[in-house]
Amino acid sequence: MKLLLASVLFLIVCKIASGQHRYFSIATFNTHTAYPFTKLGGLFSEVVHPGVEFTLGKNLTGRKNHEWFWDGRAAYFFHRYVQHGISLYSNIGYRYKFNSRISGDVSLGGGYQHSMPATAKFKLDEDGNYKNNKGLGRAQAMAALGVGAGYRLRPSSKRPVKLFLSWQQRLQLPFVKSYVPLLPYNSMMVGISRPLKAR
Repeated sequence: MKLLLASVLFLIVCKIASGQHRYFSIATFNTHTAYPFTKLGGLFSEVVHPGVEFTLGKNLTGRKNHEWFWDGRAAYFFHRYVQHGISLYSNIGYRYKFNSRISGDVSLGGGYQHSMPATAKFKLDEDGNYKNNKGLGRAQAMAALGVGAGYRLRPSSKRPVKLFLSWQQRLQLPFVKSYVPLLPYNSMMVGISRPLKAR
């Protein structure tokens, strides 16, 4: 199952990397656990759980004000005392361009997450001794819903740079099957995006 999911994600990224209207982005984000659509202020005032994300995307259709996009993403985040998370996922989304500089978008996606414990983990063996049981982590699924805004610095440039701010709700599943099957994360992301080729 893991090999199948990795193969599908690889094919998605290859498809995105081909053709015209491609772009890349890099972003940094803070994340924390919270119920969906709650505690937005906590992303700025509570403990920092930092992350970084790389994106390779493609604009599927483009009109004057409307744009559909598809992307592949790789992310890493650190949740203190809980886990290190590595995500490989894909999004599809819609972008509305208010003018040549300002845009807003919504996206929906999902994919693979690998979580590794951030603290020591032990297991009692048959002799009554504790042994390291940290292992290589767990393979899990993740889903994401995002809302964002972008600002192009020089719209007339052949490869305009866009600054963006994005809020994302992520679901990690199954987290712990017996008592926390879904672990929700809120994330606030800031980054830059640029076309791979000149227009």
